[in-house]
Amino acid sequence: MKRKLFFSARNIAYLAVLVALLIVLQLFASAIPMFGVTLNFSLIPIVLGGIFFGAWGGGLLGLISGLLTFLVTAVMGREPSTAFLFQASPVILTLTCIGKTTVAGLVSGLLYRVIAKKSAIAASYVAAVTVAVLNTGLYLLGVVLMKDAASQFLGTEATASAVFVAVFTLIWLNFVLETVINVLFAPAITRIEHVVNSKVARYRADREGSAPQKQNAETTEAAQEEPHTPPTEDKT
Repeated sequence: MKRKLFFSARNIAYLAVLVALLIVLQLFASAIPMFGVTLNFSLIPIVLGGIFFGAWGGGLLGLISGLLTFLVTAVMGREPSTAFLFQASPVILTLTCIGKTTVAGLVSGLLYRVIAKKSAIAASYVAAVTVAVLNTGLYLLGVVLMKDAASQFLGTEATASAVFVAVFTLIWLNFVLETVINVLFAPAITRIEHVVNSKVARYRADREGSAPQKQNAETTEAAQEEPHTPPTEDKT
């Protein structure tokens, strides 16, 4: 039984495309800031990474997404709220930015592998929703842990529960839109990929099946065209 390699030519090509798509979407398609959370189209490659490669693929795409988010929003200061929280609670903010998408990718890939044994379509929807839920939920958890810094940014002396309510109110629309985008795009792209792969596999099978038939036909034709040599008589 031939063992499948993780880093085969096909997987490397798929992974390169997803990483490139992730970078483009992360830098140019995260356009609606809401208290440190943006309408993040880069969640789509994370979902696809979990679907195509399992937990390790989703986790890797999530890690890259988290690092980009951290560098752009916190270090470079693209989002004032995230930059402020980074100055106030650098460790928690770093773990939140990088950890939320990494964990989301890992869990979505794991769930897809388990559920896909019964239904690949249902598994793709579960993976899409899981990424959005964990991405937002872990961010909320991080904000609650940074409640003092969040209260300073909001300009209030709010308690942890009040901060949680305020942040949840600000980001609920972002969460809903991310979920809708993931559910619409990721399973659709997955189905297209499955259709293309099945077509390619069928084409290869047809070619491999037709090759022996063609060879047999050529052999038969050559045998028919070969001149018949009459047997020589033994005159001894």
